[in-house]
Amino acid sequence: MAAAEIVVVAVVTLLLGLTSCMAESSVWREEDRRVRGEVTYEQRALVLDGARRMLFAGEMHYPRSTPEMWPKLIAKAKEGGLDVIQTYVFWNVHEPIQGQYNFEGRYDLVRFIKEIQAQGLYVSLRIGPFIESEWKYGGFPFWLHDVPNITFRSDNEPFKQHMQRFVTDIVNMMKHEGLYYPQGGPIITSQIENEYQMVEPAFGSSGQRYVSWAAAMAVDLQTGVPWTMCKQNDAPDPVINTCNGLICGETFVGPNSANKPALWTENWTSRYLIYGNDTKLRSPQDITFAVALFIARKNGSYVSYYMYHGGTNFGRFASSYVTTSYYDGAPLDEYGLIWQPTWGHLRELHAAVKQSSEPLLFGTYSNLSIGQEQEAHIFETETQCVAFLVNFDQHHISEVVFRNISLELAPKSISILLDCKQVVFETAKVNAQHGSRTAEEVQSFSDISTWKAFKEPIPQDVSKSAYSGNRLFEHLSTTKDATDYLWYIVGYEYTPSDDGQLVLINVESRAHILHAFVNNAYVGRIHGSHGGPANIIFSTNISLQEGPNTISLLSAMVGSPDSGAHMERRVFGIRKVSIQQGQEPENLLNNELWGYQVGLFGERNNIYTQDSKITEWTTIDNLTYSPLTWYKTTFSTPVGNDAVTLNLTGMGKGEVWVNGESIGRYWVSFKAPSGNPSQSLYHIPREFLNPQDNTLVLFEEMGGNPQLITVNTMSVSRVCGNVNELSAPSLQYKDKEPAVDLWCPEGKHISAIEFASYGGPTGDCKKFGFGRCHAGSSESVVKQACLGKSGCSVPVTPIKFGGDPCPGIQKSLLVVANYSFGESLARGFF
Repeated sequence: MAAAEIVVVAVVTLLLGLTSCMAESSVWREEDRRVRGEVTYEQRALVLDGARRMLFAGEMHYPRSTPEMWPKLIAKAKEGGLDVIQTYVFWNVHEPIQGQYNFEGRYDLVRFIKEIQAQGLYVSLRIGPFIESEWKYGGFPFWLHDVPNITFRSDNEPFKQHMQRFVTDIVNMMKHEGLYYPQGGPIITSQIENEYQMVEPAFGSSGQRYVSWAAAMAVDLQTGVPWTMCKQNDAPDPVINTCNGLICGETFVGPNSANKPALWTENWTSRYLIYGNDTKLRSPQDITFAVALFIARKNGSYVSYYMYHGGTNFGRFASSYVTTSYYDGAPLDEYGLIWQPTWGHLRELHAAVKQSSEPLLFGTYSNLSIGQEQEAHIFETETQCVAFLVNFDQHHISEVVFRNISLELAPKSISILLDCKQVVFETAKVNAQHGSRTAEEVQSFSDISTWKAFKEPIPQDVSKSAYSGNRLFEHLSTTKDATDYLWYIVGYEYTPSDDGQLVLINVESRAHILHAFVNNAYVGRIHGSHGGPANIIFSTNISLQEGPNTISLLSAMVGSPDSGAHMERRVFGIRKVSIQQGQEPENLLNNELWGYQVGLFGERNNIYTQDSKITEWTTIDNLTYSPLTWYKTTFSTPVGNDAVTLNLTGMGKGEVWVNGESIGRYWVSFKAPSGNPSQSLYHIPREFLNPQDNTLVLFEEMGGNPQLITVNTMSVSRVCGNVNELSAPSLQYKDKEPAVDLWCPEGKHISAIEFASYGGPTGDCKKFGFGRCHAGSSESVVKQACLGKSGCSVPVTPIKFGGDPCPGIQKSLLVVANYSFGESLARGFF
């Protein structure tokens, strides 16, 4: 948001009134110590109240959703088998202005933690305060950049002073609210720093001293819970070093002390999406394989999914080139819908692991080879046993014998054996239902008369600029990261040559996008990409008039950096401008008198709010679809409770506001290799909407067509189950035999059976058909069991379908169902 937009609702002094607060919180601690002890740890696990715990966690970030969404997100996480919610603490949303704190609305950290506590879950608080997280400036407030003599994340006194102050303030706030576990609160761990080992070599011995200082500073705050450092193999005692990554069961070097447990703080559930790339989802089979391997090989007792709910990068908080949608393929998608089958497959894994917690946490560990690429990991007490049988062969089924039991292991899979006998979970066999999201158009903006437009003025007068100088200013140092945009304006005196030689302008920039204007006429643009060169180079022939001319260059960032050593030294913006006439030497303009205008005219005048004083909106026609144009219209709030999105497929690049709230940047004209936009649907939380009419404002940078925009609702309206008769029965549904278990979201019921086949159905939940083996009763049996219900369970057994349609052949049941709103005609199986 622009600097003028920042509304600091809650201003708190740096001391935060902590003198009286700490006296009160000490009373809380003395009281609650009688009930709860400190959280400690042993080699096998975190220890709560003297008991070792096997814990599954999921990352959710309070600024990436709304307070109204939090209760349902947390409830779905709990239903998915989680024990802990992890979150970063976002320094730049809490202290956007030095010394002034904001903990209101989406930034109400205490409210978020108390909601987690109310639902009976624990919290892992990742204070950082460097967080990366694909969040602008890695979570640092930009004013930190301007502190004299500062070097981020090093043994540097100015940085350490500000870091310690913020971390201390957050810890004291948590203590004052009684939120640490020994006080009766839900916080069981805290994190200091974040993946520092990745940049530590750049700082030499200063980096090593900084790690020691950060660990000691955190421990000295006496929270009563362990501190962690992720991706920091040399984390000083008593801080626990933890793993982040895709395959920590293979890459984690292990705890750096014999008494520390193996904790996995980030198991990446997909890849975050950047503009210009296609979505890359991670399969539930791969995620569960990685989790089971970490538990088996590393004696892991804590696994956290990053992200469990990604949410939305509202406003301008996404880092460089990162999309507004964040980890949409997580177990809970951007809108908070359950992403199947990932959510369900993980839930089954959690149940399988939890029922063997005793041998995993207290049993004797052993392992043995059961094949060339197969191994067994056994945890055994006097009374209980659990085994993890691993097949690393990615292409072949492996037949193994374990304790006189013959088993088939699917390619790249882990089977969990309860009592070292009964298979209760297989990573490669997904029995959880699948779901398909549907975006339903509910309103179109095709009527041109409903739109109004405002052309962003092009600054042309150096003397009227906010700043000026005989050099090229660095972009972020000038904008303070309060806007994506910085205008560079310069005059140029042109004397035509006798032979009419062409005039070439060359611009080199380290920003992400450049728009060029000469004498108020648009002459072109260029943009970079996430993996491309740091420099973008714009070169084109231009027409100049004899005498004075004005060159106006708009430098644009698509987010600030979020990682890397020495972020405070990074340079962005235009670095070189020259004019070349024919074959003559280029005329370098770097040291001419440049004028600078921070941000857009529309931004400075809050054009997207009801209070804006801009009145020069005009009706639009097809010729208006040009760069740097503001558009405005209204739309009605969709009925119901389904998530609401804007389909911006016809637009270029810019930012969107609904009732004055920015729902983020969009960039649909930057196509991925598939030819599709990286993101075309943009989430509007219902909390941003008015009861009836809403104002929609867009700033379009590149010239899209707003008539193609639609308002859509997003829901899951189609589900599918595909279960083999040899699959393990569902632990979650307490099935006694393999079954297709279908269920609907609250308020919906199964309204139609699109396909059902017991026998040898072909394909999967996306493309399916009857095989050579098919029970004719399949459809009628499934309809009787499921239609009109909120959920149903159909056993995958011959007796259910009136006999075996093809003896001697392994059979499956594949069911595809649709559901809709309305009262169910009968209760489901749950």
